[in-house]
Amino acid sequence: MDPHLLRTYVTVARLASFSEAARELGYTQSAVSQHIAALETDLGLPLLTRRPVAPTPAGHRLLEHAGALLLRLDAARADLGRFAAAPRTTLTVAASPLALHPRTLAALPATGVTLRGLPREQVPEAVATGEADAGLVDGIAAPSDPLRLPDVAPLASTGVAEEPLAVVLPASHPLAGRTGLRLDDLVDARWLDAPAAGVPLEQLRAVHAGPAGRGFRTALRYEGTDTRTLAALSAAGHGLALLPLPVAAGVHGATAVPLVAPRLVHRTELLLPGPGRTEPAGNAGPGRTEPAGNAGAVRTEPAGSGEPAGPAAEFARRLQS
Repeated sequence: MDPHLLRTYVTVARLASFSEAARELGYTQSAVSQHIAALETDLGLPLLTRRPVAPTPAGHRLLEHAGALLLRLDAARADLGRFAAAPRTTLTVAASPLALHPRTLAALPATGVTLRGLPREQVPEAVATGEADAGLVDGIAAPSDPLRLPDVAPLASTGVAEEPLAVVLPASHPLAGRTGLRLDDLVDARWLDAPAAGVPLEQLRAVHAGPAGRGFRTALRYEGTDTRTLAALSAAGHGLALLPLPVAAGVHGATAVPLVAPRLVHRTELLLPGPGRTEPAGNAGPGRTEPAGNAGAVRTEPAGSGEPAGPAAEFARRLQS
């Protein structure tokens, strides 16, 4: 399957227009039509209806594969390009909002840095495709356990921080006087769904392991990235939120009650291009490095080796010191 034809198909399907796809890709409309026809001939199946332009059932199935295939190809091109690239003098870091805290911010170089805030799931993609030199991603996990990250490319993942979690609720809430809370006690509560600014409710449902699709009902969905706004919404009574304790503490009108069960922490990991060396299982705490989702170690190599060097390597050293 020709990746150029596949990329054209994905663009046409996304825009629902041959002419718009041609404009975005820099092709003529005739060339786009030829690409789609060639791909359909190769696969022996119609992929798009023409009026309106929409994927057929086979086209929908192809789209389920296409994103991962194209991402992996882009990652491979970026990975190989690092072997011939000149040493970098600047640093671009992609980060999920809650991964930016005093420890990670203090490790950034004083100059030459571009910091890009992205949703969690896009941080590994940005590092894999070369849009960022390094990534900072966060999530919840058992103490010292690595985060479960998408397998988009060979990436070295290092745990750099773990913080306790707290439930944010109004100061007048009946549970505000507790010294600790269990997720089991909060399954039927009203929650704020803030996938970018807080811990996504889908993660709470996953770690609670209750019946699929049940519990932790959404009272209000917040699609922003400002954790202060999220905490203020909770203080105003719009729903509970789960945040790292240092972020949750000190919110006006709210109380932060530590989460005591199950044993979970807010974990931040550094992502760099390239695989790591294998470490014994169970050594994935802060300062340990593993291929994303496993165990390993970041290597810092000279320019031309394809491994992190320059500002990215210095950033990694400062985070792990």
